[in-house]
Amino acid sequence: MAVASAGRGHTADPQDAALHFDSAAYTTISVTVDGRPMNVRWYKEICYVADPVAAAAQQAGGPGGGSTTIPNTACGYQSMNVFVPESAFDDQRAPVYFAVNNSGWKASYIRAGVTAGASYNSAVSNVGAALKAGYVFVDVANRSRGLIGADGTYPGKAPAAVVDAKAAVRYLHLNDSVMPGSAERIVINGTSGGGALVSILGASGNSDEYTPYLAAIGAAGVDAKERSTLRDDVFAVNAYCPITDLGNADAAYEWLYNALGTRDTTGSNPSPEAAAEMADRFAAYEKSLGLRNPDGSRLTAATMLDAIEQEVVQSAETYLKADPAHTIPPLGGTFEITSGGPGAPPTTKSYVNDWIDVDIATRTVRSVDMAKYLAFVATQAKLKTAPAFDAVGVDGNVTSGTETDLFGPPTQKYLNYTEYGWNHNDTAGDGSGLDDMGLTWKQYTARKSTVVDDQVHLVNPMDFIGSGADTAPNWYVRHGTRDRDTAFTVSVNLDRALAADRQVKNLNYQLAWNQPHAGNYDVPEAMAWIADAVRKAGDPLAAAPHKG
Repeated sequence: MAVASAGRGHTADPQDAALHFDSAAYTTISVTVDGRPMNVRWYKEICYVADPVAAAAQQAGGPGGGSTTIPNTACGYQSMNVFVPESAFDDQRAPVYFAVNNSGWKASYIRAGVTAGASYNSAVSNVGAALKAGYVFVDVANRSRGLIGADGTYPGKAPAAVVDAKAAVRYLHLNDSVMPGSAERIVINGTSGGGALVSILGASGNSDEYTPYLAAIGAAGVDAKERSTLRDDVFAVNAYCPITDLGNADAAYEWLYNALGTRDTTGSNPSPEAAAEMADRFAAYEKSLGLRNPDGSRLTAATMLDAIEQEVVQSAETYLKADPAHTIPPLGGTFEITSGGPGAPPTTKSYVNDWIDVDIATRTVRSVDMAKYLAFVATQAKLKTAPAFDAVGVDGNVTSGTETDLFGPPTQKYLNYTEYGWNHNDTAGDGSGLDDMGLTWKQYTARKSTVVDDQVHLVNPMDFIGSGADTAPNWYVRHGTRDRDTAFTVSVNLDRALAADRQVKNLNYQLAWNQPHAGNYDVPEAMAWIADAVRKAGDPLAAAPHKG
């Protein structure tokens, strides 16, 4: 890692000069927050790199699984919308709320989170809460899996999403002196694939491993000799249900849902031998991390279920003590769970509580039956296939929704990225695996021309926390107790690794009570945490370590 940081508004490099922020190029829109009108300056679709990658006009993700037409093919996936509430018009100390909008690690086209005439309730809307708090709100687009380039290739392969997010941070640092808000107070927010993206962005600050990728897209603060002259570390991370540690996610998932027979109990084990083989890989991986629990005990496969149980207990008790009206059904009672996605009517189902026993009088948990708890999680949302993240036959990605299209060269749509997926691929002609390449995973990744192992590394925060990277000092991480999209082990490991990193000063991790795979469901609590972190950090102009 090597960062020679310039001062606020540094534009000495000709390429950086081309990325100058035009403070007059805004449109004023009006919104309502908590019933009160507010003017907002909208800086529309700022391209944050000098050499954006052109996209095809037709992209996947249209209605009914079809395609959609994007109007900005030149820079629609490497742009950001900046919204400045009137209280921050002339405030260079205001925090910058930096929102990524990825779902499942998919490419994120530019969006406008603030719309003219809209009404926001700051108790439930993170957008409204950020505007009310006087924060500059930034919607950031980025390349990632599924993106089709203008030349027909797939330019969103890892680590493109991370590189683009870093480039956006660098743009904010480059123009810090002329933009409202402070680049010293960037708070990054994301859910699911976005939660993973902000986790690796927050963990890998200023790592020089990304410099060649940043140079290729004309990111701010990279000179002609590929030396970094600006920073891309951030102040705080606000991550929900991060789909991360993809290289080990299948092993973690199968271990969790096979350790107590959950797949068998819930009738979701169509590939028991495969599930068992992946699960067997987890113990060695967990041991290799060398993590410890808050009490100092080692976190291993032998202690992981106890660690998760303690997190569940803490989650339930935190929920019960937060409000006298909060309650948890007694044993034999029912959880009433309502679900429904955008455009779909909500549905409510009842699930018998056979797994958690609470004392409502003391608002404490008496016991948790982990086998029945995991079965509850896997019943209210069916478990993913095995493998859950790296489909054995990568062409099956269309229906299985796994992440195989995130990896490999840009000329190839899909590629296996784990040893198990590679060695067990049996889909002839998909261009991946031992069957097509004639090489085992170890043989394939030993070749200098192989990119996939580097790609897996560059999107994994676990590889950067505690390393030489400048990891963010403030972290707020949530993972719902009903979330079956990734194993609880993944977020527990992330928490324990952050707790051991001396750079991390403020860590707030919880399993969020009775929440599914979702984010921004606790807006008042999250925003209060951000405000407290900002207050404790003091004046960003006085504290900036690299002022010119």
